[in-house]
Amino acid sequence: MSRKIIAGNWKMNLHLKEGADLISATNSYLNQNPVEHIDVVVAPPAYQLVQSSQLSGNVKLSVSAQNMAAQDNGAFTGELSASMVKDAGAELVIIGHSERREIFGEQDDLLKQKLHKAIDSGLYPIFCVGESLEQRKNGEHFKHIENQLKAGLSDFSSEQLPNIIVAYEPIWAIGTGETASPEQAQEMHAFIRKFLGSHFSAAVADEVSILYGGSVKPGNAKDLFGQPDIDGGLIGGASIKAESFIELIKIGEEVLR
Repeated sequence: MSRKIIAGNWKMNLHLKEGADLISATNSYLNQNPVEHIDVVVAPPAYQLVQSSQLSGNVKLSVSAQNMAAQDNGAFTGELSASMVKDAGAELVIIGHSERREIFGEQDDLLKQKLHKAIDSGLYPIFCVGESLEQRKNGEHFKHIENQLKAGLSDFSSEQLPNIIVAYEPIWAIGTGETASPEQAQEMHAFIRKFLGSHFSAAVADEVSILYGGSVKPGNAKDLFGQPDIDGGLIGGASIKAESFIELIKIGEEVLR
């Protein structure tokens, strides 16, 4: 059985006090309303990892880094190693987000190295895949996702795979206000799970959490989370406001079983 997860990616938003206030509000809600069916994750900017980890007092609230290096240490100015991520108190790390791929030019080989480094270091990676609008319009979306999955996951064992969380984020729906329909999202999530089943086993595929990301908000979350192969969400803009993030936690606890 896959873990059900509501993860908030703050991206390059919120300063220290704002981040602390959001963590405090989330903790307060979780302490008063214990969740049984979901795990909650926040992914703050790197300089807030320590603060967020220290403030996340609820057992159901975990902290994720937004990125990390493939190297252990050395002359890599501006980078953060897996051991530093762990030392800061984070348990997870986002790898291969479309903004890292598209804006910063991160390629499949590098992302594969990062995935292996994360697993070898005892972190849970959230591995992002997604297609552009042009690829979807041209009918290339399934092949593109398949290629990303092959490039990232082909060398992992069946024992390692359930420790990797996959996040399907259509690029055309990230920060645009556009959202894949529940049917489109389910279709791709089912495709991803089928791919994992054919390359590993159906039992292993059922253990992998597959999250949807792309303009998820309280108004559409119930329909998205109600799809059989969607195990939660990697939330962007709606995760940096306590009111909307807590509402998504409520919906997740109600719908994700």
